[in-house]
Amino acid sequence: MKAAILRTIILASSVAVFAAGCSKVSNMNGMDHSKMSMVSNSTSNSSESATSAKLTTAAPVVDGKEFTITAQESNLEVEKGKTIPVWTFNNSVPGPQIRVKVGDTVKINLKNHLKQPVSIHWHGYPVPNNMDGIPGVTQDAVEPGKTFTYEFKATVPGTYWYHSHQDSVNQVDKGLYGSLVVEDPQDTADRDYTLVLDEWMSSGDMDMDNDGMNMAGHDMSMYDLYTINGKTGDAIDKLTVKEGDKVKLRLINAGYITHRMHLHGHSFKVVASDGQPVNDPAVIKDQFVSIAPGERYDIEFTADHPGTWLLEEHAKDNRAQNMRAMIQYEGSNAKPAPSDASEELPDFDLEEYGSMSASAFSLDQNFDENVTMNLNTVMRNGEMVYTINGKVFPDTDTIKVKKGDKVKVTFVNQSKMDDHPMHLHGHFFQVLSKNGKPVQGSPIMKDTLNVKPGETYEVAFTADNPGEWMFHCHDLHHASAGMVTDVMYDDYQNNYTPDPNVNNVPE
Repeated sequence: MKAAILRTIILASSVAVFAAGCSKVSNMNGMDHSKMSMVSNSTSNSSESATSAKLTTAAPVVDGKEFTITAQESNLEVEKGKTIPVWTFNNSVPGPQIRVKVGDTVKINLKNHLKQPVSIHWHGYPVPNNMDGIPGVTQDAVEPGKTFTYEFKATVPGTYWYHSHQDSVNQVDKGLYGSLVVEDPQDTADRDYTLVLDEWMSSGDMDMDNDGMNMAGHDMSMYDLYTINGKTGDAIDKLTVKEGDKVKLRLINAGYITHRMHLHGHSFKVVASDGQPVNDPAVIKDQFVSIAPGERYDIEFTADHPGTWLLEEHAKDNRAQNMRAMIQYEGSNAKPAPSDASEELPDFDLEEYGSMSASAFSLDQNFDENVTMNLNTVMRNGEMVYTINGKVFPDTDTIKVKKGDKVKVTFVNQSKMDDHPMHLHGHFFQVLSKNGKPVQGSPIMKDTLNVKPGETYEVAFTADNPGEWMFHCHDLHHASAGMVTDVMYDDYQNNYTPDPNVNNVPE
């Protein structure tokens, strides 16, 4: 990290703030975004319950070039009669979907009406370093009552998302996230739905201003409520289609658990991963698409099987049974197809999908930097920590690069039980091999890659975006407990100096 001050406070801060934010609920309707044009430059109006508690509103889709996003407290009704306290952007969870076009210069004014400082990180998007939203690294966290303006040019189409990166394990958990779609001028979908997957504690009984909750071992069973766009089970908005439609589903995992999704009744293509297109995607059917924390998958299908069909998660525990969206054909009175969530199906394999084509990197080329990241879970001083090469942040080894360097990174997951979805800020990387076997299908460009226990991946990226960038596990419990490092450009001059009076907590 840039400042020695930052490195000395982070570990203490991350323990103190590993906190009450393990409730999150998102309320973006399963909207058809294909033909929407709605501009919002102010905080959404809130609705009131019978007890006068503020409730979230449905997340709008906003387009244009300048937006105001306000962080504020609210309550989310995940289903009739069940409400959870949340933190929101513009009184909705997910926050408003920002839709822009390639070439647009985007300006977002973040206002903070919370009692804690916040920030916005543009997950997966190659913004300039000073717009990356990392408190204590690229900016000071936005304190209560203050405003910060993010500005960047939309250069790459695809599905992305945004979330707070201040004490992110808790603030994302509380609901501070939304989706970012940079429209592809070549996209021809008739229906375009964004589905944000998440998981919460149904009790919702934390003190939203408290910054301390002990989660020894980071037991994920506490997340007993699964949602799509902030709703659960039958409360999830139906996805309306008509026969003959070309339908795009943008799947975003804003939670900390991988979700295996099954589309009933239709063949489909996986057309993009982390916003990046798949070359020559094949038609597949009845395969799980697993979306790890931080990942995005775009799938497309033709609505050629009238009826009422499920998109649902398959899992062995009961928590997953409410993560299901209904695909409803216009004019159809068919009964919903039954769930088959207990059945095992083949897993979609991105490494062997699509067709090979020219790519930026190959395994047999020379690289300027070769980095190995051994990822592990260990007990130290009675606490579970997550290590990179045996070290925890801020003591992990910085990856030092020069502009233009070709960098190969080898991930080795030595944890016995933990997945590690590794996320690189500010860059896309190409996946070259898995467990020693070269990728057989389309070139894979990603910003988040899930490395399961025992797996080894080789990836490569070009150092083409100068700055100081985080590289961390996007199970943010793991990041907050050590699994973070930096990519630092040798000649980068950072003109930002952290304010010691601001409680900057970058992870």
